[in-house]
Amino acid sequence: MPIENIPEIYIQDKKESPDLFVYDFKMTNDVVKSKVNLSMNMFSFLQVGKKQVHFADTSVAVNKDQSLLLKKGNWLWTELLDKEAIYYCKLLFFSEEKLLEFLKKHTKNTLLNKDEIAYFVIENDTYISSYLNSLSTLSNAPSSFSENLLSIKFEEIMLYLLNKYGENFEIYLQSLISKEVSPFKKTVESNVYSNLKLGEIAFLCNMSLSTFKRHFTSEYNEAPGKWLQDKRLQKAMELLQEGSLKPSDIYLDIGYNNLSNFSTAFKNKFGKSPKDI
Repeated sequence: MPIENIPEIYIQDKKESPDLFVYDFKMTNDVVKSKVNLSMNMFSFLQVGKKQVHFADTSVAVNKDQSLLLKKGNWLWTELLDKEAIYYCKLLFFSEEKLLEFLKKHTKNTLLNKDEIAYFVIENDTYISSYLNSLSTLSNAPSSFSENLLSIKFEEIMLYLLNKYGENFEIYLQSLISKEVSPFKKTVESNVYSNLKLGEIAFLCNMSLSTFKRHFTSEYNEAPGKWLQDKRLQKAMELLQEGSLKPSDIYLDIGYNNLSNFSTAFKNKFGKSPKDI
């Protein structure tokens, strides 16, 4: 699956990336775990459909009642249509320069966020609905006027969310200017029990699959496929030995897509079927 460079694919008619950019994204086909290189921080104001995003160490899912503020980076995201076979969201991209400008103007303290999170969930409300309607009028305005107005509209939504969510939002904004990258091991071990494939975990580590395998073997002294399988099956054994869960209850939670593959792998490792535990 090719990597989508966003927002570059939306602004090909421009000579250089702007500090602020609005794009109406619509589609009529589901997209599952698309590889995205997000080069700017981005508001995703979801209007119709559902969205799930896998980050290096976590994931989040939202519906039309919620929106996301996403940190720039390499992410996997799934976008699903609603019952009327439509997906629609309004995207607002902003540069780090614009963020720093806002923080300097409207905040006094440099807050430290020890637990970096790549996203912030926003509950949609009537103010945000009205705000999005006002953004829609910018496309009809002259270029110089719309750029100046968009700068004001960016400050507006940031101030509104800062007032709505308080210190939590300010802490998140401060985390967006951090240059730290999630450690390799943190990304791997956060996805041990996910159903992501090796190539998808490699992408979240900003590596090709071959580079990921070499780096993994160097770090863990074992091939990634075997290491992940052993971890998942050992966890399955522990869960089954507790006595309250059946194999059909756990196979998805430990990274297997179907019960048959899980049962075969379990029996090969432990010499007995998971039903026998």
